[in-house]
Amino acid sequence: MTRLAVLTDLVRREEKRILEAAGERGVDVLMLDIGATVFDPETFRPHFDVALERSISTVRGKYAVAFLESLGVPVVNASRTARICEDKFLTSLALRANGVPSPGFAMVFTVEQARRAVDDLGGFPVVVKPALGSWGRLLARINDQDALEAVLEHKDVLGTPPQKAIYMQEYVRKPGRDIRAFIAGGEAVCAVYRESSHWITNTARGGRVSNCPLTGELRKTCRRTADAVGGGLLAVDLFETPGGLSVNEVNHTMEFKNSEDPTGIDIAGAVVDYCLRAAAA
Repeated sequence: MTRLAVLTDLVRREEKRILEAAGERGVDVLMLDIGATVFDPETFRPHFDVALERSISTVRGKYAVAFLESLGVPVVNASRTARICEDKFLTSLALRANGVPSPGFAMVFTVEQARRAVDDLGGFPVVVKPALGSWGRLLARINDQDALEAVLEHKDVLGTPPQKAIYMQEYVRKPGRDIRAFIAGGEAVCAVYRESSHWITNTARGGRVSNCPLTGELRKTCRRTADAVGGGLLAVDLFETPGGLSVNEVNHTMEFKNSEDPTGIDIAGAVVDYCLRAAAA
């Protein structure tokens, strides 16, 4: 029997669903609390066949994955994929290098650089995001020069060192929604629309969810996106534009609690099935 270790520091609805799906498949699960584990290569013994990283902390998850990989344990997602997806700038570079349609972007460190970047991105409005971050937090739509200078001054004075690296993105006008697609092993499992009257449509910010059909274009874009970042279990956020689908972000620790009911798809089961394939590879 395959034994699956779930690396976590908080058991949420997603982790409970993964436990249920594993039980339905006869998979033995070890819940490995990252915050209570000593990752010492001299004393740690991995009594499991594959690990699934589900930490809410990017830092904890990154080091736990690197540690287990050093011991030869297959981990989902692999550190290469996590390293790209946890950083929006690296994600944008990977998408661009692989010809995946995505919004224009720039990385700047000063107000003067930001002013030039605005012109390069087609003028105001532009979006400023933390390169490292999630759940739609600390996003800002910058509509004019005064707002740009004010936001960047706050980041420079009050921000941590990562906040002083300013990731800027072209503002894409959405039809009141975007798309989140769930990928396992390069193939789209299902997708949802996230609708909101606000320009930020994340469900963590109140976005409403409904089923999104898996069109041929969506499936193809998901495959290309997975190839660009190294594959695995991914949640991809996409914009609908006049020129076709455009990939906004890629998440390597997918949250799906609001997406199983509207799609009717057992996303937790797809997660476990992919882990089993990784263990057998």
